[in-house]
Amino acid sequence: MTRAPAAPRAASARVWQRMLSGRRLDLIDPSPLDIEIEDIAHGLARVARWNGQTGGPHAFSVAQHSVLVELIAQRQARARGAELDRRWRLATLLHDAPEYVVGDMISPFKAVLGGDYKAVEARLLVAVSLRFGLPATWPAPLVRLVKAADRASAFLEATRLAGFEVGEARRFFGQPFPLDPATERDLLAPWSAEEAKTRFLERFAAIAGEETAGPQP
Repeated sequence: MTRAPAAPRAASARVWQRMLSGRRLDLIDPSPLDIEIEDIAHGLARVARWNGQTGGPHAFSVAQHSVLVELIAQRQARARGAELDRRWRLATLLHDAPEYVVGDMISPFKAVLGGDYKAVEARLLVAVSLRFGLPATWPAPLVRLVKAADRASAFLEATRLAGFEVGEARRFFGQPFPLDPATERDLLAPWSAEEAKTRFLERFAAIAGEETAGPQP
């Protein structure tokens, strides 16, 4: 993932967002020094997947989605007889971190907008990656792994929460990756914003506290 060139800014425009931590994150040229995991968790726990068009008493948040994607990535790797390196698992958990700033735009809206938003997301993901010891440019196998787990998560969310028929979801997201009923009940029942923030931070702390494992699959 290469660093996208900074876009020009209007002289009078405010292009930074103030976070609850007190940090001011510049969206044009985000600094890793202005990124805090508590801000990411707080924001993602309040960003709804599927534009909020999901069942349940709470929105299905990007924070909860991120926890689900990281678990699926682990299980997909184990199904191939491999274990994920700690840094790859951390990258998987943080794959949607830019959305704590820009929100979660649904795919149809992205198609309408075109590609300009991608440069902003790319700059933010580079800053997040550098902040937490990940490479600025993610290797192609990691990108493929994240996409596969993300699509598997989207299939489950679409069919369990967002009203998609199974055949329709297969067309958009590919073949499902099955989870056991207990895991589905836990990770697909929408959490409150506070629970989503807490569990995202707990997962981050658990991964960050591990020793780096062997080579990535």
